[in-house]
Amino acid sequence: MSLVRLNIKGISYSQTQNGAYALILSEQDGERKLPIVIGAFEAQSIAIALEKEIKPPRPLTHDLFKNFADRFDVVIKQVIIHKLVDGVFYSSIICERDKIEEIIDARTSDAISLALRFNAPIFTYKNILEKAGIYLKGNTNPEEFTEDDEVLIEEILLDENDTSNTGDYKSMSLQELHNQLEKAVHNEDYETAAQIRDEISKRN
Repeated sequence: MSLVRLNIKGISYSQTQNGAYALILSEQDGERKLPIVIGAFEAQSIAIALEKEIKPPRPLTHDLFKNFADRFDVVIKQVIIHKLVDGVFYSSIICERDKIEEIIDARTSDAISLALRFNAPIFTYKNILEKAGIYLKGNTNPEEFTEDDEVLIEEILLDENDTSNTGDYKSMSLQELHNQLEKAVHNEDYETAAQIRDEISKRN
């Protein structure tokens, strides 16, 4: 399968869903965009890495990882978004130390945060882009989206919220809660998983 290089177009914040962000990746030699729903912390980490002039007073988690890797001569060569299952993107970080290459599984938001800090290229497979890619009408400025783009991104965020947010957990049975907990963990939606776990704990 052929790889397609991606660039970061920007981060869009949902006007209706609290704490919901969409990271927009664009194919380097094409017009398709790959929207990836990420959390607030990951959005902040990526935004800081994009804004070279912003320096946090203390290192964020991804900055700490970069410092750790630098100290032990570990280099991130590239990031590959290699799988898409039930709306969840899976990524691999390709690292190198002493000319030995290693592949490490990672959440896509973490992998991209690190790729930015190592100036490493980001790739995905052509079939993933064909499956999940969309066309935005915005220009090449990474900070600008047209109104149509914003509406489309908002729909993506709403769809994601509808699939992950089951509403009032108090009205669910324990079995339903355990099913939703398993689904949230599978989708790497740990904030929702924590809320469901709290509800289960109240009943035990």
